[in-house]
Amino acid sequence: MYNNFYNLKETPFNLTPNSRFFFKSDKHTEALDSLVYAINQRKGFVVITGEIGSGKTTVCRTLLNKLDKHTQVALVTNTHLSSKDLLMTIMEDLEIEFQAGSKARMLSQLNTYLIEQLQKDNNVVLIIDEAQNLKPSVLEEIRMLSNLETETEKLIQIILLGQPELKQKLSLARLEQLRQRVSVYFHLSPLSKQETKEYVVHRLRIASESNREYMTNQALDLIYEFSKGVPRLINQICDSAFLTGYVKEAQIIDEHILQEVITESPVQQFIQDKEKEYA
Repeated sequence: MYNNFYNLKETPFNLTPNSRFFFKSDKHTEALDSLVYAINQRKGFVVITGEIGSGKTTVCRTLLNKLDKHTQVALVTNTHLSSKDLLMTIMEDLEIEFQAGSKARMLSQLNTYLIEQLQKDNNVVLIIDEAQNLKPSVLEEIRMLSNLETETEKLIQIILLGQPELKQKLSLARLEQLRQRVSVYFHLSPLSKQETKEYVVHRLRIASESNREYMTNQALDLIYEFSKGVPRLINQICDSAFLTGYVKEAQIIDEHILQEVITESPVQQFIQDKEKEYA
């Protein structure tokens, strides 16, 4: 709605993850590099955690764009599945022609496919988003997939992305064998104040294809105070700020506009209600 008014080629603060806007903060770059390293070196299990809106999915989308044609990927986003349904989802995503049957039979068919891919010098990667929702029994079945290996290397690389509860779930005694197989663990923490400012400027430069200044420093300070460096909250408040600026026909977003949208934000209202509840 406000793109034409501000001469933006596309919406800069869309809540839908977009790898084109990937911001190379130290944390997000390290997470991405860790994933690429683990896949290329066939490390097996990788776990990436982060709070809601921390940028896990954007890192994942950026990773997919970096992988070459020799990497086959199964991406699972529905984690409310039984172990058998999950196995079928993986095989369907890898476009494996299989005959449904017992789990043992399907595992055998998957193993055959993985060996064929290894012979073609292809790497196979399984990425499971929102993995904190997986039942412990399903996580144990995923651990069994890592048993598909040769004497020298893993046949499938498994990446689990999830909220901090995932780490808590992996600490269960019954999942000790899985926990021991995690070769890379990384937690995505929020952006710093300086990174938050750079993040906002970065997205505006991509969307506008210019170096135009859209926000005052005071407005950028308020964005960090509101979001605490969480990318999704940054996008939410910035989108609202530009919409309000458009309505007010403001050429630049200042602290007064930011203060107005922060006060009216559902997130801010939730925080205020909680403060009253515990007062």
